Amino acid sequence: MTSLSVQGFVRGRVQGVGFRQATVQQATALGLDGWVRNCPDGSVEVMLCGTQADVEAMAHWLREGPDAAQVDSVDLHACVWQDIAGFVQL
Repeated sequence: MTSLSVQGFVRGRVQGVGFRQATVQQATALGLDGWVRNCPDGSVEVMLCGTQADVEAMAHWLREGPDAAQVDSVDLHACVWQDIAGFVQL
């Protein structure tokens, strides 16, 4: 299987709506490694590491997010593989 690391930003109403917690739950369910954190500009930054299929599934989920969120855009870019164990909220 092809492994992939991507990093990027989710913009919209994504802070104060449980977005990070839901991201951790979804990423963990998919078996991804990485992290999620709030940014000062109101966006959420993510790092996703796993199989291409799982990363793509997570990218699809990020476009919707949890019910209370309103995602305007998701901008993810491939990056150098990160050796991260588990998925955490920073």
